[in-house]
Amino acid sequence: MPEESTVRVNFGRPMPIFPLNAVVLLPHAVIPLHIFEPRYRQLVNDALDGTGQLAMAVFEGDRWKSEYHGRPPVRPAVCVAQIVQHHRFPDGRYNVALQGICRAHIVREVPASQTRLYREALLEPVGVQRFDEAVLRPQREALARLLSQPPLTDLRDAITVREHLVDPQFPTSVLLDLVSLSFVTDPGAQYRLLDQGDPRTRAAVLLDELGDVKRLLERAQPQREGLEGAPKGVSWN
Repeated sequence: MPEESTVRVNFGRPMPIFPLNAVVLLPHAVIPLHIFEPRYRQLVNDALDGTGQLAMAVFEGDRWKSEYHGRPPVRPAVCVAQIVQHHRFPDGRYNVALQGICRAHIVREVPASQTRLYREALLEPVGVQRFDEAVLRPQREALARLLSQPPLTDLRDAITVREHLVDPQFPTSVLLDLVSLSFVTDPGAQYRLLDQGDPRTRAAVLLDELGDVKRLLERAQPQREGLEGAPKGVSWN
């Protein structure tokens, strides 16, 4: 879903936040979640009574490990999400599908209340500026070239992503998030990609990350080749 989508987000009102210990969602992606904790059951129930929107946040540091059921600090960057599918079980649990809408930053959290179990925050949008595709063409072409080089061509989804990169009907901002979700696994890089509204900067992060993956695969290639003809059950790891 492009960031210029017609889906509306009211940034003038507090939004529920659902913090996890890592980035799980970027704009344009869809993820499934199983909701079982009472506070998040309430969150989903309340969201479905309204716009169906919530913000996926990321814990700051490790305090969440000892304060998970409290209000451990969260990092400012979030992904605003839309509940696009849901199923409520008889015991109140939910299966939901969330689609990323846009990036945002937390301005401030709303104080806790006696009746609301989950956290809320006021947000401000990030990355709403429109960029002409011509401005982003160099970064797009660089990504396509890099994904055309072995051993990156061996990565799952590399061919599909490369085909999208050379197809002008797909906006570059959408493809940057597609590449991010497909190939970036480092938690720090994932957060930088969520935090950064400028697609040119996101492209630079992606190029650095893919360059690191390429060098890692090149160093590992001799080990992989050495396993050719190895006994059944021997794996490359």
